[in-house]
Amino acid sequence: MPHQGEILQEAIKNSGISITRIVEELGITRPTIYRKFKEDTLDANFVQNVGQVIGHDFSNDFTVVQQSTLPFVTSIARHSVTNSVTPRVTTPQKPDSDLNSQLLTLQTKYIALLEAYNELLLKVYGPK
Repeated sequence: MPHQGEILQEAIKNSGISITRIVEELGITRPTIYRKFKEDTLDANFVQNVGQVIGHDFSNDFTVVQQSTLPFVTSIARHSVTNSVTPRVTTPQKPDSDLNSQLLTLQTKYIALLEAYNELLLKVYGPK
């Protein structure tokens, strides 16, 4: 099953709109969008912005599990109310994978912050 970055890449490819035009309209760099293509999960605002540029609604492209990570998609009621209690079974995760996940999340947020800062600098001071 393709992850969100791959779905984004395929939608852009099918739109026929060039990567250059998309990155210019989003105010990001080409390496940034190519990095996004490799990510398993994407920021909902980023997905919406790309969708607006290419004229595509991504809410139909992601599976129910993937949609639960995107806040612009309403959640589906998962369980009906019953009187019985079912035990919760959790599978232990490796501590390293959790730390790597947290590090990747922080890296993504840091890159987004840097891009927003660069946009602000361009608005305040203009291009060189």
